[in-house]
Amino acid sequence: MLRIHWPLPSIGFRHGAPHRTGGLRAAALALLCALALLMAGPVRADGVNLTAFELVRTDEGLQLTFSAKFELPRSVEDALQKGVPLVFVAEAAVFRDRWYWRDKRVNEAVRTWRLAYQPLTRKYRVTFGGLNQNHDNLADALASLSSSVNWKIAEPSQLDGDGHYVEFRYALDTSQMPRPMQIGIGGQADWSLRAERSRRLN
Repeated sequence: MLRIHWPLPSIGFRHGAPHRTGGLRAAALALLCALALLMAGPVRADGVNLTAFELVRTDEGLQLTFSAKFELPRSVEDALQKGVPLVFVAEAAVFRDRWYWRDKRVNEAVRTWRLAYQPLTRKYRVTFGGLNQNHDNLADALASLSSSVNWKIAEPSQLDGDGHYVEFRYALDTSQMPRPMQIGIGGQADWSLRAERSRRLN
């Protein structure tokens, strides 16, 4: 599931202030704005929308199809344009329920994409496994690294019995950046691009 962290503004009152009525009015307006945003729908703090997520159990094993949609925040895109490669990771872990102990992880599958900008050719290069693909614009490059079709995440022998579920995560992996940069972007919301989903097998 997607985890959303949205701190609402705290409202304080100054007793005895000369313009208390104006302060109350401003506080009420802030509260109404917050309520309006809540009624409009959940705020996505991670910036990634999973537009497709499907699990299919076949004779060959468990297959996952997913698609994510997002845009790079300005600070992240600026770093990419200045030669900093970005690494995106999709992780799928398959668990089986156990009443007597913590659930057993029966398998884990990982896919990694590397995105880099080439200033001489003004193209974006996406590396997946040993394959390289060049794109003329950033939108096409992001589309190529944010989906997988029929990705096998578990073997049939690992799915014996019932009570299995999958925990999925897709994210910009800042841990693979140079250490000084990791420290510099620590705590910055722009660099927290991720989506998570959990689903039980039928």
